[in-house]
Amino acid sequence: MGGSGKTTTSINLAGALGNYNKDFEVLLVDTDPQGTATEGTGFTDVYHSEDVSLYDVLTDIDEQQKVNDLILSHEEFDVLPSHELMFGVERELQSSPKTEERLDGVLDALERSYDYVILDTPPHLGPLTNNALVTADGLVVPAKPVRRSIRALETLFEQVGIIEKHFSSIDRLGMLVNDIQYPVDGDTQEMLDWFTRFEDGLGVYQIRNRVAIKRAWNNGVSIFGHEEECDMEEVYDEFATDIVAGTRQEMIIDE
Repeated sequence: MGGSGKTTTSINLAGALGNYNKDFEVLLVDTDPQGTATEGTGFTDVYHSEDVSLYDVLTDIDEQQKVNDLILSHEEFDVLPSHELMFGVERELQSSPKTEERLDGVLDALERSYDYVILDTPPHLGPLTNNALVTADGLVVPAKPVRRSIRALETLFEQVGIIEKHFSSIDRLGMLVNDIQYPVDGDTQEMLDWFTRFEDGLGVYQIRNRVAIKRAWNNGVSIFGHEEECDMEEVYDEFATDIVAGTRQEMIIDE
């Protein structure tokens, strides 16, 4: 489901992990063909470049080692950007061997060791999201406090169950409910209550609508790299602290 705050969550969680410990090596991987995380970290030019890209290393096993040439240095963390050619990846993967394990192979080819890898996925289920689910240790679920989120979450967890039958299990790390407007009305409160009850053991973190988050995005950084103070830093910091306590390395940010 698009519009859930998936990419904003990815960028700010990467920033939160880097802020938690300045020695942490964090990588943000943009697997979304729309390249929103690539744009949101200031690398729009790379998205349109004619050089080797994530598309090439995902569709050609012999090219996987070239992923090391694609890593870009951001002021807060590293970025593996998407590319406009990524719109053709899912079609290519559907007829390729080890369809669901291409991303895992690409990340295994990394020469640099990362403490945490954040996987930003497309806003729909398909081969690219399946690749992220197979690769990740844990799942982070962004959502909006609206009724249409219910079916989207149910569908997502059905797909997670299918993946887990054939590959390794995936920890549910937490749900970030984004863009909450206060004071909340009755419908919003009902949804917040539903999220809290949705699944035992799934932490729910509430992200209020804040202009500072949007301004940080416009400046190509997380709220931790933005000069303007924002009270939502505390929420992201709490989530990062909980993730570190669970010692999970690779996380998928899904709808």
